Amino acid sequence: MPLTSSRRSELRAQAHKLNPVVIIGDKGLTAEVVAEIDRALKAHELIKVRAATDDRKAREAWMGEICAQLQAEPVQQIGKVLVIYRENPEERPPPRPKAEGVRRSSPKGEGERREVKRTERRRSRTASRPPESGPRRRRPRSSR
Repeated sequence: MPLTSSRRSELRAQAHKLNPVVIIGDKGLTAEVVAEIDRALKAHELIKVRAATDDRKAREAWMGEICAQLQAEPVQQIGKVLVIYRENPEERPPPRPKAEGVRRSSPKGEGERREVKRTERRRSRTASRPPESGPRRRRPRSSR
């Protein structure tokens, strides 16, 4: 399933801070490079790949070949940097439901449990007031 334009935009924003994890060297797109890209996609889902060639058509062909071989989606290509995404559904943990309170066991380790509610403390945006002890003393100036 191809990426929607909004999802592609989100992935471009996430990829902005990434560094390239794989570099395609002078030998081009070899089986070893494709295997390394596959390992990186399993670990990270979204990666950058740097191509060390000045040939634009070769870089476009490599992007298409990588995506076809690895069932990945092209996100972006800027200059010599290719951004590739492949979802890894078995690595995603299921979303946890938010609980109102936290349940903790009793200190003795018995089967008895109690519910502890956390309260949120509002923080002031203004600076704290100075102490009421009076103005701060200053050293006398020396004569000039």
